[in-house]
Amino acid sequence: MSSMGNVASLSKYILTLPKYKITATIITILSIIYGMLMITINKPGADLFQIIVDGGVFGFITCGLTAILTGSTSQKWVSHYKGINLKLKHSMFLSLSSMFFLTFMSIVGSIIGRITHINIPINSFILGCAIMFAFNFLVLWGVTQIKLRQATLIAFIQPILTFILFAIINVGGIRFQFSIIGSLIKLIAACIIILIAIYLFVKIIEAPMQKNMGFSVLKLLSYFVAHMNEDLLLIEDLFEGAGETIDTLVGIISFKREDNTNKALFISPYVHPGPIGDIGGGNMPTILANRFNEFTMVAHGPSTHDFNPVSIKEIDKIENAVNNGLNTITYSTKASEFKRYNYKKANIGVQFFNEGMIMLSTFAPSGSDDIEFSVGLSIMLESQKLLNTENNIVVDCHNSFNAEKGGVLPGNPELFQLIETVSEIEKKDLEYPIKVGCNQHDCFGLGKEQGIGDSQLKTMVIEVNNQKTAYLLFDSNNMELGFRERILTEIKKLEIVDEIEVMTTDTHSVNTLSNGYNPVGITEKETIIKSIVQSINLAIEDLEPVKAGTKVEKIENIKTFGPNKSTELISTISSTLSVTKIVFPIVFLISIILILVWVFGVQITVG
Repeated sequence: MSSMGNVASLSKYILTLPKYKITATIITILSIIYGMLMITINKPGADLFQIIVDGGVFGFITCGLTAILTGSTSQKWVSHYKGINLKLKHSMFLSLSSMFFLTFMSIVGSIIGRITHINIPINSFILGCAIMFAFNFLVLWGVTQIKLRQATLIAFIQPILTFILFAIINVGGIRFQFSIIGSLIKLIAACIIILIAIYLFVKIIEAPMQKNMGFSVLKLLSYFVAHMNEDLLLIEDLFEGAGETIDTLVGIISFKREDNTNKALFISPYVHPGPIGDIGGGNMPTILANRFNEFTMVAHGPSTHDFNPVSIKEIDKIENAVNNGLNTITYSTKASEFKRYNYKKANIGVQFFNEGMIMLSTFAPSGSDDIEFSVGLSIMLESQKLLNTENNIVVDCHNSFNAEKGGVLPGNPELFQLIETVSEIEKKDLEYPIKVGCNQHDCFGLGKEQGIGDSQLKTMVIEVNNQKTAYLLFDSNNMELGFRERILTEIKKLEIVDEIEVMTTDTHSVNTLSNGYNPVGITEKETIIKSIVQSINLAIEDLEPVKAGTKVEKIENIKTFGPNKSTELISTISSTLSVTKIVFPIVFLISIILILVWVFGVQITVG
């Protein structure tokens, strides 16, 4: 798996939260149970009525009511301060999570106090309130883009309100003996210690990102969460500021009917459909295909995350390049048959059209990831020189996922295997008329959970000299290792086509789910194969005579992550995660020790 893939897989930690009414109900139930447990533990001999009524009232007022009030208002505070990412359901769930920390610490403290006969329940309650503050502050400051002092203010509401109501209701029910002012001083001091610890921790880990990329870790995190939760594209603003302008290529095969109307387009942009979700080029294959009226397949050209567009608007430049190419294409009614060539692990399927050819590259059944741009360019130039053809289009079939295998980069053995395979290609004359049939299949309702994106399955059957070749394109991020071979075996048994190749678009729109990389074929194999069979048959029914033309067009001034910034971003994120593993335990262990000493070791009596 690539480094960007590792970063992208962090999306699995984004939760789907329940509606705020459900969360409020859970808060109410848990707080009542908490109160009943506190009465049971701290007031031996209490009858069932006291446990249920006194405990329930105590728990709901001190914890449940405060959590619901805070959850109902924190979102309004964040909106007032122009923050993002905190809807009512998020705010309520944050209050529930914070309440859990408090109740857990309080119950544990009461149990220890009961066993040891040491009076620590109040101090445990204070510690729980401090941890409640810490969690609220960390989330609010980390993902809402409000200022530190504003996050501090909002985060302090729930623990201080909980403490005040605890002090008020203490006159009945459990009747803890403690100094209200002294305990309040302990709570405030503990919150200050935690605040300083979090501030120092964040400043330490975000320094490299701020220096190298020009934006903070908190901004990157909050914008990423905004995209995952609300499909907001604020993160593109960060990438635009850090991106690099490049020139690259797009391969085009255009098919026209005999009456000169458009039949189909096959496009291979040497631009990467990433980084994730709908950010940048994440859903590029579907967005670009939808820009054209005819049936359009957008395959995966040789490119890595270095060539991720920084924003969706950069896709316009790919569209413009395709249109420029279409204006200059010349067509022929003749083509060659499809033929395969291989050397060691490298496999290339080849078909010649007017003034060019298509090369479908795969390392299946061996695993592989993205073919880097310069590797694809080398293959293209080598084939042009050897075969004396002008518009040679390289496609990375991207159909054999292996988590342990990286991309095909300059200097890798796979590069030389590809070049050796190209040297075996024989130029074929354009001898035979062409028929093309197309179909888009919904895969019987399978979607992103099964690794299939918005463009689903697209099939193009090309018939030349009675040889039918099926070009299958899944809108997916790679394919489970070995599934391509099973597809080829199953389809060849049916004898409906003579040749077949399976490709994926490498869309990253399917990476927003809990299973991270999410290659197609992990689940629902039988359904997928059934959809392939049906799609091929429908494409065959659609066969009609066409003329074809090829073009490799330059895409100019497209802003991408760039070779330098992409590597720098990934290395900075990776180093930040590494530093976090070291700094986090140290900073928070020290702060927790200080808080424990302060809360449990210092006796403050006022009045």
